[in-house]
Amino acid sequence: SGNYYNQGEIRKKELEQSCCVLGIPAADVTVIDHRDLPDNPAVQWDTQLLATIVLQHIEAKNIDLVLTFDAGGVSGHANHISLYSAVRYSVCTLLWVLTGGDRGTWGCWCRVLVLESVNLFRKYISFLDVLISCLLPRDALFILTEEETEQAKRAMGCHRSQLLWFRRLHVLFSRYLVVNSLRLL
Repeated sequence: SGNYYNQGEIRKKELEQSCCVLGIPAADVTVIDHRDLPDNPAVQWDTQLLATIVLQHIEAKNIDLVLTFDAGGVSGHANHISLYSAVRYSVCTLLWVLTGGDRGTWGCWCRVLVLESVNLFRKYISFLDVLISCLLPRDALFILTEEETEQAKRAMGCHRSQLLWFRRLHVLFSRYLVVNSLRLL
């Protein structure tokens, strides 16, 4: 629930507000509040536990595309890296078992795109990274329009409890508010 600074309830509301700005209805937002999955940038979550929760959600909502972090977690946040590990485990292990090893069924059931972590220079050159991203290999590339970038900034602004000075700089200069490169898992 984002309770690292004992602000779980505030952060839940901020998430719903942010999703609203992005056009995601509150009914489509699920907050997992599990004692073994604490919001803490230094805590590695249990892969199997998180994978089970993710897989249950994928099945319950009939999800066929998952977007998540890559192994670098974009910012090196242990929880983000744990989520990548759990999704990878879910897709590459549990789904393989559920489909009896039929890769054709497995590949069609749920695809996963992972957000590319980039070095510090590229991370903070904003729209200039579009040129670099266009030249590098990837499976998907999303370049936001000016209107979409402003919408993303408004959505980030909803997370007031988390907008420390360095996150404000992130909102101003991060390439992730303009360009996102992804690869298939």
